[in-house]
Amino acid sequence: MLGVQNPPTKVEDMIMPPSAHDVKVISVGMFTAGNQPVVWRGPMLHRALQQFLADVYWGDLDVLLMDLPPGTGDIAISVAQLLPSAEILVVTTPQQAAAEVAERAGAIAAQTHQQVVGVIENMSYLACPHCGERQDIFGSGGGQTVADALTTTLGTRVPLLGQVEIDPRLREGGDEGVPLVLSDPDAGAAKELRTIADTLGGRSRGLAGMSLGISPKGR
Repeated sequence: MLGVQNPPTKVEDMIMPPSAHDVKVISVGMFTAGNQPVVWRGPMLHRALQQFLADVYWGDLDVLLMDLPPGTGDIAISVAQLLPSAEILVVTTPQQAAAEVAERAGAIAAQTHQQVVGVIENMSYLACPHCGERQDIFGSGGGQTVADALTTTLGTRVPLLGQVEIDPRLREGGDEGVPLVLSDPDAGAAKELRTIADTLGGRSRGLAGMSLGISPKGR
């Protein structure tokens, strides 16, 4: 999706992550042959996450963003254990079924003592290419419902950070490895994504010079 061309490189005991568009990235998929599924139980998932945090040479980071599977499974628990100060960003779609899953995923913060920084509603609506009229393909209000429910559950304000519209160019950019925010920065979805990024990026200082609290293997 980012257009990464080169695989990770091992340098002594560390892994150098490939990068695209000045974004460093690592994925389990980079270490599997072809399109083979990764069938791992909790302990193996925990160890893989631990290695990605400790054995990958990230350098000085502004943001470390982890794309997790939905729900409250092993990975979410492992992140809370390995990075207790990590914050949660909840992504949902407007329909009720998805909103309920997203709400549960965010409510884990009450048990792990993490902070939910906000909710993003993806595939929020489709703007008619002819008249511009907004069509709520998957219903409406799911993102705000999740934000309101988490605000009540956690006792602290959880904002709805943005609503990203359906745009075929987002899918095309993911397939081609060229994000829409670069290929067409004036598109509505691109503007909304930049607004969300600006909001998150302006909250506090970056991670430069800070320790993740995890030591590399064998050190």
